[in-house]
Amino acid sequence: MGAAYFYHLTESPLEAVLPGLIERARGAGWRVEVRGPEDVVARLDEVLWTRPPDGFLPHGRAGGPHDALQPVILCGPGQAAGNAASCVMAVGGAGVAAEEVAAADRVCVLFDGHDGAAVAAARVQWKALTGAGCAAQYWAQEGGWKKKAEAGG
Repeated sequence: MGAAYFYHLTESPLEAVLPGLIERARGAGWRVEVRGPEDVVARLDEVLWTRPPDGFLPHGRAGGPHDALQPVILCGPGQAAGNAASCVMAVGGAGVAAEEVAAADRVCVLFDGHDGAAVAAARVQWKALTGAGCAAQYWAQEGGWKKKAEAGG
C-alpha cells in the first residue's frame, strides 16, 4: 500500500520542483504518471525537455504509440497513463482516488501555496484520502522541505 505526499509550494514554482521529484521517483525504480489540466501538462512537457541539468528528462505525452515504454508520461484530463506507473504526481488540482493511493508506491499532490483555491482543494483531498485510510504526509517549503503532518498508514 502506498502513501500520498502533499507538497505545498511556496518558495519554488511547480516547474522548478517537479523535475527533481520525477528524478527521485525514477531513482527508486518507479514509472511515473504526471496528471493535470491540459494547459499545465503542455507547459510541463516543454519544461521537462529543456530545464533539467542534462537538457531533458525522458518522457512522453499520453496517447502515443509507445506509452507502455515511457518511464514518465504526462496525462491530461481523461487520459490513461498506459505505462504501468507506480508513482502518480497530481498537479494543477488533478484528483487522486484512495484506490489509486492503495495501488501505487507513491502519490504526490503538488499545489501552489499562493493560490487560495489550490490550497483549499488540497485540504479537501487530504481529508478525503486520510478519511479513506490512506497514509499521507504533508510537506511545506521552508528553506527546504519540512514534514509538517502525517496521518494514517
